[in-house]
Amino acid sequence: MQTPSQQRTVFIVSDGTGITAETFSHSVLSQFEQVKFVQTRLPFVDTLEKACQVAERIDQTAREQGQPPIVFSTLVNPEILMRVRQANCTLLDLFGTFVAPLEQALGVKSSHSVGRSHTGATTEKYRNRIEAINFSLAHDDGQFVSGLGQADVILVGVSRCGKTPTSLYLAMQYAIKAANFPLIPDDFERGTLPATLAPHRDKLFGLSIQPERLAEVRHERRPDSVYASLQQCRYEVAEAERLMRREGIAWLSTTTKSIEEISTTVLQEVKLERGSY
Repeated sequence: MQTPSQQRTVFIVSDGTGITAETFSHSVLSQFEQVKFVQTRLPFVDTLEKACQVAERIDQTAREQGQPPIVFSTLVNPEILMRVRQANCTLLDLFGTFVAPLEQALGVKSSHSVGRSHTGATTEKYRNRIEAINFSLAHDDGQFVSGLGQADVILVGVSRCGKTPTSLYLAMQYAIKAANFPLIPDDFERGTLPATLAPHRDKLFGLSIQPERLAEVRHERRPDSVYASLQQCRYEVAEAERLMRREGIAWLSTTTKSIEEISTTVLQEVKLERGSY
């Protein structure tokens, strides 16, 4: 086996947005930790002319780097795919890998339609996703508490522990109406949940974080402040976790987890299993 280069160029080529291929490529390439991958997404390659341009770019990269780039493709049109395949690259045809066996198993031919996984900007699923995003933005950081009854889940935790990005990811990927509410020192002194959360206890899920990491994040926002001090972070994290345990709220630490892992855990714990959009 060849000794691998420590850096390889990867092209994500698609006749649509390329998001599907990019997501798949991240999962596959993460198995090769010893190699640094430099990825470029080339979306909307939906004509032969564009395919020729992509092939020329791939060939140029191969000449300059002395090795063929890796290409992840979700191209549907056979002619366009063939033109890219002719370039000097290692091509992984995601649709070709999975569609042919499914055609055989189902006994029918696929439609070979471009962009089918992202169609329907007016469909009910799409509208639900936009509605969920708007809801999460409007109910970020304890805003508009009167609408919490409409939430699918309410994330609680100290400031800057990852509530907002998790809420938005749940909304964008799963059309989940996710609100988030900060736990603050006043709550710890009272020793109880904020009164506005009490009626929605069954929708609560807690996020926590290691104090050292929290201090780093807060220093980026408010350098050298009491808010960002390690002492304050240790106090808030300890008290928030104590409050969540006392109130019987399921929670996890976000310190070493990706946004995908956090969101999946939330979906499972709150029993909101849904297909992604």
